[in-house]
Amino acid sequence: MRYPADLDATRLRVAIVVARFNHPITSRLLDGCEAELLRRGASPSDLHVAWVPGAFEIPQAARLLAQSARYDAIVTLGVVIRGGTPHFDYVCRAVTDGVREIVRDTDVPVGFGVLTTDDADQALARAGGGEGNKGAEAALAALEMARLRVALGKGPLGDAS
Repeated sequence: MRYPADLDATRLRVAIVVARFNHPITSRLLDGCEAELLRRGASPSDLHVAWVPGAFEIPQAARLLAQSARYDAIVTLGVVIRGGTPHFDYVCRAVTDGVREIVRDTDVPVGFGVLTTDDADQALARAGGGEGNKGAEAALAALEMARLRVALGKGPLGDAS
């Protein structure tokens, strides 16, 4: 049996967690994410955005949203730019591990749109510049996994089946 990619966002409820830190970049990721979801059939009323202080706080907000059982998928958006200290490594690991644990523990699909770059120019290139928009790509990953979940017989998350 084959499960084809299904990128239809119609009637899916999607939560988007966005870090305010590096706002000029994360707002572009959010724009790309929302535009892609709407283009794929999502209703604006089914897209809920939760802003958090920085990338480190993304997993906590995403976990709370996943545990609410109100969403078919979650998209996480943030930017961590390398600096002169090991802080970059700690934050990147915490965010990545935290999001992975949400998927494992809650069975809610999560699109990972947290950029980890060496500088702001690289981040801008991935937030609607020459490298595309990773916010839109994270939205597509979340959609595909939400639809695969249904195809595998799990039913929509808000459903009792």
